[in-house]
Amino acid sequence: MSAFLFPGQGSQTVGMGNEFYNNFEIVKKIFKKADENLNYPLSKIILEGPESDLQLTKNTQPAILTVSYSIFKVLTEEFNFNINSFKYFAGHSLGEYSALVCSNSLNFEDALFLLHERGKAMQEAVPVGEGSMLAVLGTDIELIKKLLTAIDKNNGICEIANDNANGQIIVSGDSKSVKLFQKKLKDENIKSIPLKVSAPFHCSLMKPAANKMREKINSTKFEDSYFDIICNVTAKPEKDNKIIKQLLIDQISSTVKWRESLIYMSNSGVQNFIEIGPGKILSGMLKRTISNVNCFSINSIADIKNLNDKFKR
Repeated sequence: MSAFLFPGQGSQTVGMGNEFYNNFEIVKKIFKKADENLNYPLSKIILEGPESDLQLTKNTQPAILTVSYSIFKVLTEEFNFNINSFKYFAGHSLGEYSALVCSNSLNFEDALFLLHERGKAMQEAVPVGEGSMLAVLGTDIELIKKLLTAIDKNNGICEIANDNANGQIIVSGDSKSVKLFQKKLKDENIKSIPLKVSAPFHCSLMKPAANKMREKINSTKFEDSYFDIICNVTAKPEKDNKIIKQLLIDQISSTVKWRESLIYMSNSGVQNFIEIGPGKILSGMLKRTISNVNCFSINSIADIKNLNDKFKR
């Protein structure tokens, strides 16, 4: 059994997808469609930068979708890769939109619009500098939950934003509370690293963004998914488009349960995980969490040929 994984924010680099763009007409058409639908040159930002423009959340999110979708279409249409044995599609945060597009639940153009709006709404929910995120390394989630109970919720917010992998948890909240929590971690000899982010994603400070996106998501046409989508909020499979819509709204201000999603898929019999999109971040998380499974990152034509060879054996 196999599953596709689609990356989220943090995987972007200037020039991502360049090899596919230069070699396949289908990718040029997808990039052009992105430019036309967003009414600005997203493709130029993806391929040439500047990096400062690519890092803007309103650009990052549709850019990663565009590259992930392009790679998926090259894999399935140019190389005729058989996806009939695939059971699950899962995406990390914005990657859930890529999963929905590639499973034919959501139209690419609609996903572009939603992610551009989602990026703006998330950026605008908290003034720049008033929120922050922190990567907590080398400890388990139960201890983090216990330490977080000591944070005074009446005076601030510090919550688990991402349960990414064994030994990698991200917390998010207002800058003052996150700094206090960082000090608490230091007192407990737990390593943490502040993240360079433009807003405190996936915590209750993002509720204004979720409210902004509610009408946009609900007014967009979704189809029931042919494949099971492992949703970030529940770490469980879903096909019903109405439930998926609500979970996409909830996802903006909720914990991304990625570690639990990987465990669920593995326990359900998935042996092959294929990461579709820029970078290898999800493959790294998988290796930290699950042993004795096959993991492939598709970032080049050579990667696709290697994958095809492995699956033909």
